[in-house]
Amino acid sequence: MVENKNSAKSTRGRRPKPAAPPAMSMNELAMLGGGKVAYIRVMTADEAKQMFPAVEGIPTGISLYALHAADGTPIALTDSRQAALGHAMGDELEIASVH
Repeated sequence: MVENKNSAKSTRGRRPKPAAPPAMSMNELAMLGGGKVAYIRVMTADEAKQMFPAVEGIPTGISLYALHAADGTPIALTDSRQAALGHAMGDELEIASVH
């Protein structure tokens, strides 16, 4: 019996490529911009209640906007993106786009 080399290769599973190492460590990301970089995250009222337990009276059913430092530390919670941007500008923070 003659075995076709191409068919033998196609029946073998291919190994997945190893994941690329991160471009920067979590610590390096946290220090990004020397404390002057932040991002805005849209969240539900339930998420906001968990992240900001000291804030009382958060209405349900609306989207809220949280301003975070590059290391993830919450800075402010607002009801509009414009207010979060205004807070960042007042603190002289640069906003990073996070996807």
